[in-house]
Amino acid sequence: MKRKNVVIIGAAGRDFHNFNTYFRNNENYNVVAFTAAQIPDIDGRKYPTELAGEKLYPQGIPIVAEKELPTLIREKNVDDCIFSYSDVAYSHVMGMSAKVNAAGANFRLLGPRDTMIKSTKPVIAVVATRTGCGKSQTSRKVIEYLMGLGLKVVAIRHPMPYGNLVEQTVQRFATIEDLEKHNCTVEEMEEYEPHVVRGNVIYAGVDYEKIVRAAENDPDGCDVILWDGGNNDFPFYKPDLTITVADPHRPGTELSYYPGEVNLRISDVVIINKMDSAHPDGIQTVRESIAKVNPDAIVIDGASPIKVDDPSVIRNKKVLVVEDGPTLTHGEMKIGAGTVAARKFGAKECVDPRPFTVGRLSDTFKTYPHIGVLLPAMGYGKEQLKDLETTINNTECDSVIIGTPIDLNRIINIKKPNTRVFYDLEEIGFPTLKEILEDFIKKNNL
Repeated sequence: MKRKNVVIIGAAGRDFHNFNTYFRNNENYNVVAFTAAQIPDIDGRKYPTELAGEKLYPQGIPIVAEKELPTLIREKNVDDCIFSYSDVAYSHVMGMSAKVNAAGANFRLLGPRDTMIKSTKPVIAVVATRTGCGKSQTSRKVIEYLMGLGLKVVAIRHPMPYGNLVEQTVQRFATIEDLEKHNCTVEEMEEYEPHVVRGNVIYAGVDYEKIVRAAENDPDGCDVILWDGGNNDFPFYKPDLTITVADPHRPGTELSYYPGEVNLRISDVVIINKMDSAHPDGIQTVRESIAKVNPDAIVIDGASPIKVDDPSVIRNKKVLVVEDGPTLTHGEMKIGAGTVAARKFGAKECVDPRPFTVGRLSDTFKTYPHIGVLLPAMGYGKEQLKDLETTINNTECDSVIIGTPIDLNRIINIKKPNTRVFYDLEEIGFPTLKEILEDFIKKNNL
């Protein structure tokens, strides 16, 4: 039987997982290429034989830029294109479908039944409707509660394999030194560092079957797996409890972005976060969305109160606000923790960094013009980190507000007065995560 030719449209994450779980050993299909988008410098590589499988893919699989997709479909006589990345508007998804169909191929989306892996341990999944809703702080809250009861919790993070894919097959992070050992990008450090400084282990990588088996048998022990989702992707593992975080700063997008609405529909619990800084109309819109598509979900009201190291660095100062990169770029946020801190602690002005950007950061603003006067902490490689450092130090400001989850001073030399912003999830009223997790513990005999 002739194998169907397939292209997997991705961004170095869900695309590799879809291949590993559905296509790798499937003799009905021939994956001719992956395409790459959203993240800089992830095309031009190969998905290696060691991960793709010698039997069907002895030469590995090329990863090409998404702009080459129509040509690829025609030249390789592609039958099916599998859309495999997240946090994109429905108009983007169907625009991609039109491009694929116009070139002659079928457009497909894979669902949970074909891509979720079953763990031998109870799984809690923390996911979101958009990038930047507050998944990580929610994951930390869940972990802190469970660890406080003496349970061993191992976190597994949505993939961010931007380096050597073979070396990144299974990664374990237990210390700050592990971040350096694995040559983590800023985006990776933003996700892993808050976990390890709190004393819990986190895994990530490329092959999520191998990752979950390693996590289940972690040398420090494992009672519960915590899936710490990325972007607004749905979980790679079959959850026993699904918690979705929604953001009233972007009301309505919970029903208009892929696959955020999937998460909203499959949730056991929905947390409406950032209510302390959101407009009441936005909060009400999110409530109505939840009631419309998942009326049985338990809804928790949440806030993200912030604190800073040194408020005097902000008060009456012209400040440069540095925010989490992905939240500003494909997350399309126009306000982050640093912005809230600037308002709360009385900054005189938020300085526009665009006249001072250099190198790859200048390219980022061209690609994402909606960012405005905020500076995304882009750092997918040494070149981008240097550009970030130079841009910060070039900017004519009194001080810098660091709104990312990591200590930027540890990896770049900021020559201006600066202060970090810290934020955690705080439930408002009842129900609370404590009640939800107590029920989860009883059901799973933990």
